[in-house]
Amino acid sequence: MRPDILCIGSVLWDIIGRAPDSLRLGADVPGRITRLPGGVAMNIAMTLARLGLRPAILTAIGRDPEGCDLIAACAALGLVTDHVYRPDDLPTDRYMAIEGANGLIAAVADAHSLEAAGARVLDALADGRLGSAAAPWAGPVALDGNLTAALLAEIAASPLFAAADLRVAPASPGKADRLAPLLTHPRATLYVNLEEACILCATPLPDAAAAAEALLGRGARRVLVTDGGRPCAAGLAGAVLTAAPPSVPVARVTGAGDTFMAAHIMAERAGASPPDALAAAAAAAAAYVSGP
Repeated sequence: MRPDILCIGSVLWDIIGRAPDSLRLGADVPGRITRLPGGVAMNIAMTLARLGLRPAILTAIGRDPEGCDLIAACAALGLVTDHVYRPDDLPTDRYMAIEGANGLIAAVADAHSLEAAGARVLDALADGRLGSAAAPWAGPVALDGNLTAALLAEIAASPLFAAADLRVAPASPGKADRLAPLLTHPRATLYVNLEEACILCATPLPDAAAAAEALLGRGARRVLVTDGGRPCAAGLAGAVLTAAPPSVPVARVTGAGDTFMAAHIMAERAGASPPDALAAAAAAAAAYVSGP
């Protein structure tokens, strides 16, 4: 059965340490440590599956025990794993974060196997299983910045993506500049936070609305910018909309931006207007950060 959307990028194990109190540098406090499926592409795919879609993940997952566990977890969540690249010689990637009541304290993303796999994760888009250069995939694609800068630049010019509805997100502020080749892609919608927008624009920006306007000024077709609990913004064809997320207590932050992106995709798929789609995405992200 054909997937509803392709989620391309990082699928790994999230190892998250959470403490109920505010943390400072060097703090050693009680809390909870969990391991759960994560990564930008994975977070988006999981949210879309919960909302009723059938996403396929295109990524690299090792054949080590952690990789076998991760493939099983993906399948149990309703994700299509048939097109995952499974290298014999690369370990399954991991992400580690520390969160407190004052938000994300620090994180380390080990996506080296995805980077080493390179274009192999796109094999199904070229060999006829999901598309080819002559008959490219014509549906939605959620693409994340954990791919290498070289591969993202290749995707920006590739005929394999010439008919796709590209939804693009950085993996983190540290990888935001990798999206530069896709900034002016005629079929791309960029989802970034304020810090990532500032990096792409190479200038400080005061808020999400200003960031959306600046990205449009740099040639972006459409952008959505989040800013934590402050108003988010959507920019298209020179017009900028804003929406204030509900005020909620913060229980977690890792994955909030991915939830925002998935909820926005679903709202548009259901026919929501631009203001309603933005508001729905903001509400979904707020519900996520206040959840268990």
